[in-house]
Amino acid sequence: QVQLVESGGGPVQAGDSVILSCAASGRAFSYNTMAWFRQGPGKEREFVAAITWGSGSTYYGDSAKGRFFISRDSAKNMMYIEMKELNPEDTAVYTCASSSKVVITTIPVNYEYWGQGTTVTVSS
Repeated sequence: QVQLVESGGGPVQAGDSVILSCAASGRAFSYNTMAWFRQGPGKEREFVAAITWGSGSTYYGDSAKGRFFISRDSAKNMMYIEMKELNPEDTAVYTCASSSKVVITTIPVNYEYWGQGTTVTVSS
């Protein structure tokens, strides 16, 4: 079993930056790849970014490229995402997820474990 706990969300102003954290615990092989997804009000779940636990390879969704930066600290079992130049369209519940797959995937069904999510609200 893998437990994922997000933190760092809250209300921010447009243009601000925020760092979200995801604490992972449990069976190590179950998080070969970890990712952030988000779901805004009235929107579908959207892939944001992913990182492989071993090599640290990253991949970003279109909305995240150039503004968001994913990282992990293997020693602390932590994953982060730094989000810059936030705008109201970034308002969403951000959820971290883990996959046993060693290749990055953007498809939610490939992620076995999910956190509860943390909400980021960006006001203009």
